[in-house]
Amino acid sequence: VQLQASGGGLAQAGGSLRLSCAASGGTSNTYATGWFRQAPGKEREFVAAISWRGDKKYYADSVKGRFTISRSSAKNTVYLQMNSLKSEDTDDYYCAVRERSRYDSVHDFYTGASEYDYWGQGTQVTVSS
Repeated sequence: VQLQASGGGLAQAGGSLRLSCAASGGTSNTYATGWFRQAPGKEREFVAAISWRGDKKYYADSVKGRFTISRSSAKNTVYLQMNSLKSEDTDDYYCAVRERSRYDSVHDFYTGASEYDYWGQGTQVTVSS
């Protein structure tokens, strides 16, 4: 599975950006997907996750109410809409997917980086204050 993350860039504090994560090369058109972010020298931090079915979503407290994760199954793409951006949102953002096993429920989502199977390259988000 190959993941292509895009949509990063420069935004002003209070502004918005929408990140996209397009999956290809797999046998499924839906995956449990997560967004993480990482600053140089720091650990990768969970941001948001969505279940296979798309009915369950979960957010880190730091982004709750400002970020929204969603998916387009037709496009095999997951989005992260980021509103009310803050300078502390400046990071490299990564998307990751988990292939469903027989033990996974379509309603499950995952917040740990080690729970994901494939990762995209980072897309840089810079928020100026």
